[in-house]
Amino acid sequence: MKRLFKGGRVVDPANGRDGLFDVLIDGDRIVRVAKDIPPDGAHVVDVPAGFVVVPGLFDMHVHLREPGQEHKETVATGTASAVVGGFTAVACMPNTTPINDNAGVTEYILQKAAQAGLARVYPIGAVSKGSNGDQLADIAELRAAGCVGVSDDGRPVKTALLMRRALEYTAMFNMPVLEHCEDPSLKGEGVAHEGYHASTLGLRGIPGVAESIMAQRDIALAELTGGAVHICHMSAMESLRAVREGKGHGARVTCEVAPHHFTMTDEALASPVSYDTNVKMNPPLRAAADRDEMLKGIADGSVDCIATDHAPHHYDEKKVEFDVAPFGIVGLETCVPICFDRLVHPGLITLSRLIELLSVNPSRILNVASGALSDGAVADITILVPDLQVTVDPARFKSKSRNTPFGGWQLKGGVAATIVGGRTVYMNDAAAGAGRFK
Repeated sequence: MKRLFKGGRVVDPANGRDGLFDVLIDGDRIVRVAKDIPPDGAHVVDVPAGFVVVPGLFDMHVHLREPGQEHKETVATGTASAVVGGFTAVACMPNTTPINDNAGVTEYILQKAAQAGLARVYPIGAVSKGSNGDQLADIAELRAAGCVGVSDDGRPVKTALLMRRALEYTAMFNMPVLEHCEDPSLKGEGVAHEGYHASTLGLRGIPGVAESIMAQRDIALAELTGGAVHICHMSAMESLRAVREGKGHGARVTCEVAPHHFTMTDEALASPVSYDTNVKMNPPLRAAADRDEMLKGIADGSVDCIATDHAPHHYDEKKVEFDVAPFGIVGLETCVPICFDRLVHPGLITLSRLIELLSVNPSRILNVASGALSDGAVADITILVPDLQVTVDPARFKSKSRNTPFGGWQLKGGVAATIVGGRTVYMNDAAAGAGRFK
C-alpha cells in the first residue's frame, strides 16, 4: 500500500533537507520526498504540526544478550525496546554465550532478528577467538555471515600487535574495529571513577587515563595501518583529546558518547542514594569536567555518534553489593528524550546535528545503507515529537531489564512512531493519536 506522509517537518541531513515536505512510501521503499506530492490513490497521513520525520535512528552499540543470556534480554525483547526508543536498527555486540566469533552465532542472531520482525539487527563479530585476545577470529567468515564490524567489546584488544593485525585485516573489508578502550593494569579492580566521590565511599577507582592510554594506542595504530578504529562509549576528556589529534593527523578514527556520560557525573555515586548499582557502568561516570568535555565534543563535531551501550542485567544481578554488581545500564528507551532535553532544547545542538549523531554517522561508520530519506531508499523512518512530555518509568520498558539511573526523570521530547521497511512497528498512541500512522 502506498502511504503519503503529508506536511510534516522533514529533517534529513544527508540530503540537506530541513523543512516542510511530503514523503511518499510504496511498500518498503521511499518513492519520493518533495513538496506538495499529489496523493494519486495513496493513503494520506497528515503529520501533525510540530512532529518531525527523520531517517530511522541507528544505535550502533547495544547488547542483545542472545544467545546464552536470555534471562537478561533476547533479540526479540531488545528490538522491541529499540523500536519504542525510535531506533529502526541496532548493532549488537559479540559478548554473547558463546561469543559471536563464528558464522554460526552470527547467523543465529540474524535468524532471531528476522523472526522478531522489529528493528534491523547488524551483528558485530569478535576481534579474537573467544574474545580472549590471543588469536584473530576469522574476520572474513564473520563478514560473509553478516557482521558489519568487529570488537572484543568489554575487553580491550589485548596487545598492540593483535590490534595492528585486526586493523590491517578489517581494512580489506572496509570494516571498523570497535574498541573498548581500557588499560587493564590501570583499571585493576576498580568499580567507579577515581576521584573524591569514590574515595569517600571506599570504592576502588578507575582513572580516566586508563581509557585514554588505550585510545591513544589504537588511534596511532589506525594511522599506521590505514584501518578504521571506532572508540566506544568515550567518557574521559583525555580520550577526546586523542580523537581530535588523530583526526587532525588523518587517522581513520571515530567515536561515540553514551547519554549517561553527557548527562551524569560521579556525584551520582552518593546522591540521591549511595551505592546505587544502577550508576555502575564501564567506563564509569566521570567528573564534571569530563562530562562537560563530552558535551563540547558533541557540539563542535568531534564526537561522531551517540550510542546507548544498552546493557541489560537481571534485577537479582544488580541487587547486590556495589563491588560485585555487573557494569551496565539499559538505554534504548531513554536515549531520545535525554538527547532532546539535554542537547536540543538547551540549544547546545540543532535537531539536524542530532540526526547526524543518531542516524547518519552510525550508518556511515558501519557502511550500512541507511541514514537518509532518499528516493528509492528503504523506508526506515522515525517520527519524533520534540515537545512531548516524558516521565521515565522503568516498569513500562519493553526490555526485559530495568537497570537504569533515569527512573522518574521528567524529560521533554520523544518518539511518535517507528517505521521499518514501510511497516509501522511502534506507535505512541499518547503522542500520535490512535491509528494515525497505521
